[in-house]
Order: sequence, then C-alpha cells, then structure tokens
Amino acid sequence: MVTQGKLQIAVENVEDKNSGKLGCVGWLLVLISLLLITVTFPITLFMCVKIVKEYERAVIFRLGRITDRKPKGPGLFFVLPCTDTFVKVDLRTVSFDIPPQEILTRDSVTVSVDGVVYFRIHCPISSVTNVSNAHTSTRLLAQTTLRNVLGTKNLSELLSDREGISISMQESLDEATDPWGIKVERVEIKDVKLPHQLQRAMAAEAEASREARAKIISAEGEMNASRALKEASLIISESPSGLQLRYLQTLNTIAAEKNSTIIFPVPIDILQNFMKK
Repeated sequence: MVTQGKLQIAVENVEDKNSGKLGCVGWLLVLISLLLITVTFPITLFMCVKIVKEYERAVIFRLGRITDRKPKGPGLFFVLPCTDTFVKVDLRTVSFDIPPQEILTRDSVTVSVDGVVYFRIHCPISSVTNVSNAHTSTRLLAQTTLRNVLGTKNLSELLSDREGISISMQESLDEATDPWGIKVERVEIKDVKLPHQLQRAMAAEAEASREARAKIISAEGEMNASRALKEASLIISESPSGLQLRYLQTLNTIAAEKNSTIIFPVPIDILQNFMKK
C-alpha cells in the first residue's frame, strides 16, 4: 500500500511538471501560428491584440493548457489566433439575494429567512479551472449553508443574534469557496418571517409579561409610599404645630389651582371633645 501510494504521488508530480509543457506537436502548431501572423500581419493584428479593463483579468489557454500559470491584464496582451483561447474574469465584488428559505429551527419552529451575500474572485485561474460556474455554485452553496446554520439555532437566538449567524455563515462559505478562488466578504440576514399564529402568540406573551411587570412595579410603589407616609407621620407626631403647617401648605396648593371649593381641615382633637359630651 505504501509503495503504491508513493508511486501514485510520483506520477502526479510528473504530470504536474509536464502539465505546462506543450510537447513537440504543440510547439509545431505555435510556430505555424507565428508564421501565419508574420505572413498575414495586417489582417491578423486585430485578431491577436486583446484588451482587458482594470477590474478584469484574462486566463489564456494555449492548446488547452494555461500559459505562465498567471492571468493577463489589465491592459493590452497578445494571443495566437490558432492555438490560444482566453476567458475574461471580473474581479469586482458581486452581491446576490438568497431566496426565502423555509427553515425548521432547533426548537421545531418553521420560519422563512432570506439574506444577501457579497463576494469577489481573488484567483481567476482557480475560478475558471476548479468549477464550471463560480457564481451559480456560490449561490447554491449559500442557500444550503443558510439552512444548515439556522437549523442549529433556537428561535430566540435567530431573532437576537443575527450578527453571530452572519459571521458563522461567512466563515463557512469562505472556507468552502476558497478552492474556487472566491472570497466571501460579507453575509447579512435580511428578514425573518414568522407564521401569523406564532406572531399572535408571541404578542400575547409579551403583553402578559408587560402587565405582570406593571403590577409588580405598582405594588412596589405602594409599599415605598406607605413606608414614606409612616416615617412622615412619626416626624409630625413629634411636633403638633407641624401638622398645622402641613394643613396650610395643602390650602395654598388648592388655592393655586383656582378652585371655587374651599376645604378647611378641622383637627380631630377638637371633634373628640364633642363626641365625649
């Protein structure tokens, strides 16, 4: 087994070394192409000269093999009319929408989620030779990754931790598309749609929790107010004249509101004498 593995590795190394070589027939065809260019130079000049823009690169195939193992461009480059073909690759950042996906979360809730992905090609040769259609493959992989990542999350995590989910998806996509020469720059979750019944249930739960908190806060306020009144009554009981001052302050507050009703407080001590008689 070890010998067979070493033999296979040796054969692969030989093939890699010979992959960029044209061979005798290949060089013969190249010489014929150069001869044709020399003979019919004015006619073939426009066929040989190619231009790629600043954001483009050209991957040239000569007799089916990539020349120089690097892309051409930007600017002007030459190709042989009979033996060379080339593919233009756009290096700009591309964005696409992930269609809404019906996803079952870890707590068995069905939601519809969509998103957007931003990516660019950083290795033109890998994007041409390692995958038939880099853009379409990335779109399909993004849909599958969205389902796989969100299937491990609870509904509460899905609604509250969108940033963490986006980072996890970006890392997974970037690792999977690296052999294709693609760099995933950003992944964003656009919208999470819940079923109407679940929305009503969550709204009822939120309303009930708010009412419970309101009752607790009201009870705590009444308790604090009763404690403050107790402390105030103890302070006033130490000075009987303080109660009269409090009466006068209350009358002043009522008079400031421009009321026609006048309230005059009568001390209970005076009424106790009449009650005894």
